[in-house]
Amino acid sequence: MLIEKIETNIEDMEKEEIFKRHVERVYLESDHLVKRIQRVTTDHGREIGIRLKEPRDLVAGDVLYMDEKNMIVIDVLADDLLVITPRTIKEMGTIAHQLGNRHLPAQFEDDMIMVQYDYLVEELLQELEIPYNREKRKVKQAFRHIGHSHG
Repeated sequence: MLIEKIETNIEDMEKEEIFKRHVERVYLESDHLVKRIQRVTTDHGREIGIRLKEPRDLVAGDVLYMDEKNMIVIDVLADDLLVITPRTIKEMGTIAHQLGNRHLPAQFEDDMIMVQYDYLVEELLQELEIPYNREKRKVKQAFRHIGHSHG
């Protein structure tokens, strides 16, 4: 089976529409969400080729295939993350500046900053006494590096 477009996202579907179908899942590491061309295997052992025609990243919940009885959905494996919870705007600015200097991709959720685990960042957080936790957590989108040069 070759998938060339995303049908929808499970979050955009009515619950009844989901529950009436048998759901197979494709588990991806978050950094594989940026790949438009790849070969994957569902949790039922079905091999699928993905070659997206449109230039977009995959997102957790994307429906690769759907008919009246079945659907194949993208799920994301948990990442090893530092979940940073600054207490003040000064702590937020300080750590955001430090992460930006390191060109680390970050994701934001409520009052938290999430970055992929890095022992140097963990040491920095300890040194600056900014609260954080190291957690295994699923993210919906890939951590994407933004191209940038100093010059």
